[in-house]
Order: sequence, then C-alpha cells, then structure tokens
Amino acid sequence: MAGTAEDQDPITNINITPMVDVVLVLLIIFMATAPLLSRRALNIQLPRSAKSERAATQTVRVELNDKHELIYEGRKLTLPDLERELKRLLDIEPATHVALAADEKLPYGEIVGVLDTIKGSGIKRIGLEVRP
Repeated sequence: MAGTAEDQDPITNINITPMVDVVLVLLIIFMATAPLLSRRALNIQLPRSAKSERAATQTVRVELNDKHELIYEGRKLTLPDLERELKRLLDIEPATHVALAADEKLPYGEIVGVLDTIKGSGIKRIGLEVRP
C-alpha cells in the first residue's frame, strides 16, 4: 500500500529557511533602530514637516544647535573649517550626501549661511532633516 508508514522515508535534513528569515528580520530591525539610539543624545529641536522623505543611507551629518554651534560628525567646527573638511571628503568620495539638522529657533539667514558654505565646498546633494 502506498499510504502506509513503512513506505515513507524518514526526514533526515533540517529546513533552515525559517531561521534565516527570523535572523534577517532581526537584522533589519537593529539596522533601522541603531541611528535613532545615537541621535537621542543630541538636544536639537528639529522643525516638523507633514511631507518628509527618509534620509539617504550614506550621509554626513552637519548640525547647528540652539547655541549657534556648528557640529560636523560630533566635532565643533567653524564655517571655514567645515568647508575644508567637506572639500577633503568630496575628494575622497564624490557622491557625498550631507544632512543638515538645524534647531527650529535659529534665524533663517544663519541656516542659509551654512547651506551656502556646504554648497561652496562642492557638495551637490544636501538634505534638511525634519521630524515627521
């Protein structure tokens, strides 16, 4: 008889596809939450936007806090120093993205001055960070 237990072969291999799926989902969750954990230490009040896009994956972060301090990748810089650093970075990686995060209480002219400095260094892709 074809349906008896004697005719069936025992299962000798293990299907690891479900385990791989779970590991990949966990990896995606950790990758998505890791940037959020590091940004909680900053005290910058970003303005809100109803229609915002996600930041590019490879970006250089430039911050302008409420004390009018310019912070590039965690270091305080002046505008000329920022321009030199971005030019140096642009020589290494031509497709550099810059994300500018400025406190909402800052005057518009000051933010435009930082944008001009970033553009003056040769950076073509600049994004403004907002809270969704």
